[in-house]
Amino acid sequence: MRTGTTISLARAASLALVVFACGIPVGCGGSAPAEQSTIGARDLHTVEKSSFDMVLPVSGELAAQQQVEIRNKLESRAVITEIVTEGTRVSKGDVVVRLAQAELIDKIKDARDKVNSAQSAEIAAKQALAIKQGEKQSELDKADVTVRIAELALQGWQEGEVVNKRQQLALAKETAIINFDRLKGRFEESEKLVAQRYIAKDEFEKDRIAMIEAEAKVKQADLDLEVYEKYTFFQDEAKKKSDLEQARAERSRVEEKFNAELVKAKSDLESAEFQLTSAKDRLTNLELQLGYTTIAAPIDGLVVYATSIDSSNGGRGGGDAQPPQVGTELRPNELIILLPDTSRMVANLKVSEALSGRIKPEQAVTVYSDALPNQPVGGSVTTVSVLAASGGWRDPNRREYTVKTALQADPSMGLKPAMRCKAEILLGRVEDAINVPVQAIFRQGPVAFVYVQDGTGFAQRQIELGRASELLIEVKKGIEAGDKVLLREPKAFEITSKLDPSVFEMANASAPGAGGGRPPMGRGMNASPAEGGAGAGAGPRGGAGSGAGRPPAGAGGPSAGGRPSGERAANPSTGS
Repeated sequence: MRTGTTISLARAASLALVVFACGIPVGCGGSAPAEQSTIGARDLHTVEKSSFDMVLPVSGELAAQQQVEIRNKLESRAVITEIVTEGTRVSKGDVVVRLAQAELIDKIKDARDKVNSAQSAEIAAKQALAIKQGEKQSELDKADVTVRIAELALQGWQEGEVVNKRQQLALAKETAIINFDRLKGRFEESEKLVAQRYIAKDEFEKDRIAMIEAEAKVKQADLDLEVYEKYTFFQDEAKKKSDLEQARAERSRVEEKFNAELVKAKSDLESAEFQLTSAKDRLTNLELQLGYTTIAAPIDGLVVYATSIDSSNGGRGGGDAQPPQVGTELRPNELIILLPDTSRMVANLKVSEALSGRIKPEQAVTVYSDALPNQPVGGSVTTVSVLAASGGWRDPNRREYTVKTALQADPSMGLKPAMRCKAEILLGRVEDAINVPVQAIFRQGPVAFVYVQDGTGFAQRQIELGRASELLIEVKKGIEAGDKVLLREPKAFEITSKLDPSVFEMANASAPGAGGGRPPMGRGMNASPAEGGAGAGAGPRGGAGSGAGRPPAGAGGPSAGGRPSGERAANPSTGS
């Protein structure tokens, strides 16, 4: 269906007259004027229904899945005596660096002499302490007998006298309670009888007095028991325990006397032990340091000097740093070598924030290193970074996510960390759908349209876009298979009809944020996420096809974050 206003043929005629009046020659036999551009085969594309892959072009760099740092672990002066050549592939256990040992060997000899002296001093201190401890024990045994006698006296009181006293008080309390219950019952019977006038009131009062007296005896028994438990018991207990404490105090005085004599002996022993421990620790550390003078590769990998890594990648070197060699003096904990395992490589790809939501684990990826641009390497997405990284001072508004891709690379390819690469992430596949190259799509505000061949010119045709790759875009509505669309922006005299202005006005009015200053017209190479596009900025690349193939060198390949390189790609030929 076409919507638009046909430009009057008089306008075309007037253009021809202007051209003729300007003196531009016209071809014989009714040929077209020179201003009319010749429509080449590469300028037209025949619409067809086909399938294509949705591929997202990105870029990044290679990295090793596993990488080990080799540092100088010596605490003292370290000088290189041997180092493996950079770029060498080493196996686990191979020696990569040797450091000077002579100074450490002399220090180890001195440390062993100090250990022997400290051991002799420790033995003498132990013997002196043992003698003092024997004398102390003899005197303490005598004091222990006195303490034992006091303990037995306390135990006899607790298990004999206390039990007997508590039984007496409990018996008195129980007897008083039974007598009270008996007299209480009698009083209750008398209360009933006096009410019925079977007994005299005087007899009733006697029963009540007897009950009151019995109740008082119960309270007295409770009081006696409470006084014993709260006061008398603790008085007797305090006396017995005082006797025991006096005996123990005497024992303590004996112990303190000998403890005072043992303080110096123990202090001497602790000092001797500390000196021995310090000497042994020093010897152990020096022997450990001696082991650090021979550094072996912990994994298989490629030897990379730390000075070869610039500061932007976390290196210590820089452009003027000299590589390590025999005679180089190292600082403590200085990074010497990076040992990446190149048998298992990954690609860290940069994806713009707008496209990150479409990247999922296990999606297929094809990677091309800049060093080997004609050798594709297969892989799959493993992770997408949680946070985006900024574009730095060059582009502070740009946000990019890092997509880590595990590669299935042959080690014989010689891939190395930090190699730049380009990649294509397979987002999905569009099956059996009407599609056109992205060069054919134009926009004016939210309206997308193409130029369909109409006789000798081209007519604007509004379309509805669907999913897209970096080369092709699905068209849901507006054109049919067999239509021919223009792959470039037409000249003014090539346009036979345009869309009615009301189409753009209605679209702008209904679009979110209408009046937000969208450009009046633009090429349709940026399919929006709502239309299922491959993503903002995924420009067309050179060559024809489904978009799954490798772009030729210099033909608008994917740039960082899927941004267009700014180079117009070659138009795909009709029927590609």
